[in-house]
Amino acid sequence: MTFTSPLAEKLAPDLLERFQRYVRIDTQSTRERTQSPSTPGQLDLSRLLVEELQAIGLTDAALDANGYVTATLEGTGPTVGLIAHVDTSPDAPGANVQPIVHRDHPGGLIQLPFSGTTVDAPAGHDIVTSSGDTLLGADDKAGVAEIMAAVAHLAANPDLPRPTLRICFTPDEEIGEGATLFDVERFGAVCAYTLDGSDLGELQDETFSAEEVILTIHGVDAHPGWAKDVLVNATRIAAEIVAALPPELTPERTEGLDGFIHVYEVSGGSGRTEVRAIVRDFDDDKLHAHTALLRKTAEETVARHPGARLEVEVTPQYPNMRRYIDAFPRAVTAAEEAIRAEGIELIRTPIRGGTDGSRLSAMGLPTPNLFTGGHDYHSPREWASVQEMAAAAAVVIRLAEVWARDGAPPPR
Repeated sequence: MTFTSPLAEKLAPDLLERFQRYVRIDTQSTRERTQSPSTPGQLDLSRLLVEELQAIGLTDAALDANGYVTATLEGTGPTVGLIAHVDTSPDAPGANVQPIVHRDHPGGLIQLPFSGTTVDAPAGHDIVTSSGDTLLGADDKAGVAEIMAAVAHLAANPDLPRPTLRICFTPDEEIGEGATLFDVERFGAVCAYTLDGSDLGELQDETFSAEEVILTIHGVDAHPGWAKDVLVNATRIAAEIVAALPPELTPERTEGLDGFIHVYEVSGGSGRTEVRAIVRDFDDDKLHAHTALLRKTAEETVARHPGARLEVEVTPQYPNMRRYIDAFPRAVTAAEEAIRAEGIELIRTPIRGGTDGSRLSAMGLPTPNLFTGGHDYHSPREWASVQEMAAAAAVVIRLAEVWARDGAPPPR
């Protein structure tokens, strides 16, 4: 694959250098969050980003007490935000990442140094992988590097059109907390864009709505040697609940606009067992129906076991951002223009997941999501295309031009 434009090709060396530097820093978040950010490694990258932003001339770059990096590139017209997250997923090893660049990949499988790990990537790209025993960290350090490379280019070329750009790098997005302490009013943008997508040309303005359900089954424990007519095994009851859920409502059986119930963790013992599940759908009524089904299945199963007791905790996680972005359509149409200006075919897909933009949009900051060129996230098979990452950085610069040309948008 050739670069999408001379601009993308020009951005590529700086972007790749930044990306390789960032992925080497261990920024995995943890679901056992007791502070923001949830892990100290995120602060290591955030401090580096502040230094780099200041070095390219964004003198107000700062890291706040909650781990959010913000900075401003002054321009003409409205204020528009650019957002990416510094943390990586806790779903696979993330320490000691060793990025490898496979230049001009001929296509097909790449055998990584870690035995048994292969990556299937397209021909003609410069492919970046890990060594195969860790995440790469393209989710979302590709987005971080793309914003940094684009802003550095704009700062070095003050004649290029741009609105006032507000940059923010957030912590703990992977555990659903990236927008929790985000100060929308202080950020001061009419809209923003997360760079947290995947395939070249993706523009996304719709996500799942999401809830987490925790089922706690209390049994009656007893020594197994004297358990006859005494033991009420919470672990067996949990297994019955999971087995009774409809198989067609699992992630492995759904796609497109289908929702699901995903039991991702069962822990505990015969006296007490906890079942954790995430429930997802693009339609709120269907989401609540899935949660009700999970609750009913658990209640009916536990009721068949005298002496057992059930607790159900339902926690809303994030909303479908479509309803909020629809109220400010210019956020989407401007991104469409920028992608096409880079000569890229536009892809409109709903996100089978969530981004910081889900909650930010609900908080009053319409925030569509743009592609990054990273793929196979949350696994040691994760990879990124240098050409696609460079295209994403170029789209940021095209987007700046669109907003600068438009001037102030109509009020939301």
